[in-house]
Amino acid sequence: MGYQSIHWSVLVYLSIERERERENSVKQRVALRIRPLSDSEREEAATIVAHRVDNQMVVLMDPMEDPDDILRANRSREKTYMFDVAFDYSANQEEVYRATTKGLIEGLISGYNATVFAYGPTGCGKTYTMLGTDREPGIYVRTLNDLFKAIEETSDDMQYNISMSYLEIYNEMIRDLLNPSSGFLDLREDSKGEIQVAGITEVSTINAREIMELLMKGNKQRTQEPTAANQTSSRSHAVLQVAVRQTSRCRDLLQEVRFARLFMIDLAGSERASQTQNRGQRLKEGAHINRSLLALGNCINALSEKHGNKYINYRDSKLTRLLKDSLGGNSRTVMIAHISPASLAFEESRNTLSYADRAKSIRTRVKRNLLNVSYHIAQYTNIISDLRSEIQRLKKKIADQAGRQLNLDRADIRHVQGNDLTLTSLIVPSPPHSVCVCVCVCVCVCVCVCVCVCVCVSVCVCVCVLVGSSIFVET
Repeated sequence: MGYQSIHWSVLVYLSIERERERENSVKQRVALRIRPLSDSEREEAATIVAHRVDNQMVVLMDPMEDPDDILRANRSREKTYMFDVAFDYSANQEEVYRATTKGLIEGLISGYNATVFAYGPTGCGKTYTMLGTDREPGIYVRTLNDLFKAIEETSDDMQYNISMSYLEIYNEMIRDLLNPSSGFLDLREDSKGEIQVAGITEVSTINAREIMELLMKGNKQRTQEPTAANQTSSRSHAVLQVAVRQTSRCRDLLQEVRFARLFMIDLAGSERASQTQNRGQRLKEGAHINRSLLALGNCINALSEKHGNKYINYRDSKLTRLLKDSLGGNSRTVMIAHISPASLAFEESRNTLSYADRAKSIRTRVKRNLLNVSYHIAQYTNIISDLRSEIQRLKKKIADQAGRQLNLDRADIRHVQGNDLTLTSLIVPSPPHSVCVCVCVCVCVCVCVCVCVCVCVSVCVCVCVLVGSSIFVET
């Protein structure tokens, strides 16, 4: 009976824990953006095979299917995909930003990590979505602008510290875009199991203009080279990290410190050597890009499996190690997949849509980042230091007052000894007027109290006499 009771308690506990994890888990949001046909695709008479049906549905048609093929008459040429939101070539930058990223800012200020990354083949508009142009800024600029606006609205009550780092992963090597001369950097795992970039430059600022200048500076350092598929092909994965630290302006021992990180990632595009016509260094770059994207795809596949306590191998590339929390950890994550509508890019579009479709089922366990313990230690240290200073100040004040009083007493003694001990010198000086008044008041109060006591005693005696008389009469 006891064993069954323990077994039942364990089952209930595990059920509660699973339900709690379920409440804290959120699905990864997946958006799709279809770019317009390029000039080169029009010159090659490419047809449109990817269509946006509505705000969520996308249809991809196989250009190789023959509608007159009797053997495949029962097989549809179309495959339908559903996403959280879908955009075609008519969508502008503001619409994409509002539907994918703007909602993350409130959570970021509240202490929740967030990640936005652009995924897809080369030349499909990932850098345009994330970085944009001067006239049509992308997600980077719009997010930072809205973040600083939100900070200004609450700056009277809260104190913020914003820090930024910017890096690229080029040929499986990490380079600091804010300090390129520092050489290649390594990844380290801290005591909490979180991945950190050793030696990365982190710039603290509360100025939106300064952080924009740093962003532009880093973008100029990013590795880009022309290929046959894309004249401005990004040859590296760019990772922008913004850390937000928030404390209340009211000093309190039990005060919370909220901390959150925002990752915005522009991934390099997957490539086919036959399409890009790469040779030498470009071919090597493409191989590294494809290898890291394959590792990312494997992680997406493993995380999307419904029966999963499966081991997820994040160590196959530095990209997946950096994205460990974003993919399956503590982060609200948005994936923006990009494809070309052209029939020439059908295979790349189908692969991208398949990975994006799997990514919809990935769930992350989000929790608010609170730094109570470390903040309390620092706060106690400051308060102890302040109290010690106050004690020293009061000790010095008391010592000074005691010294002055001692000097006055010695002066009085010398004055008395220098004079004759006459009767007048021994007469006690009359008290000041205020003391006399206080004594009189005290005497009056005492007299009044005595009178009141006497009256009360008299009343009690009278009552007793009356009661006794009434009893006697009745008898």
